Amino acid sequence: MPENHALKSILLVDDNRDDYEATLRSFHKSSLMNPLYWCKSGQDALDYLHKEGAYGDNRDPLPGIILLDLNMPGIDGRKVLEILKKDSVFKKIPIIILTTSADEKNVDKCYELGASTYIQKPVGFDGLIQATNRIKEYWFGIALLPGE
Repeated sequence: MPENHALKSILLVDDNRDDYEATLRSFHKSSLMNPLYWCKSGQDALDYLHKEGAYGDNRDPLPGIILLDLNMPGIDGRKVLEILKKDSVFKKIPIIILTTSADEKNVDKCYELGASTYIQKPVGFDGLIQATNRIKEYWFGIALLPGE
């Protein structure tokens, strides 16, 4: 893994604690040591990124990538994607849709809005580890991320 990718953080936006914990375990199992930050809703993610509300004192650098679930209460993932891709500060951050939906309309809409990749959440932990390894290999092994 190139050294310049080593410390890029990952923001996971998902309202499901079990999915967060499984993702964290899969990162450890895959030796993906990038810092992982978790936001439990679309609004939480927007506050985190804009350093507003509870995150007013946030000094974390912008994430290298964002893993975004679509189906969340309140501001859903589609709206978060739309908002971020219209903002000059955030539009360069690759956003990976990681969701249970394989609906073709969702896939098309997310790419239309600027998603970098659309991944259907794997069933089972082994599938999640495989997906994590692929994310690690591509996004932190081959791809050059903004700001590098």
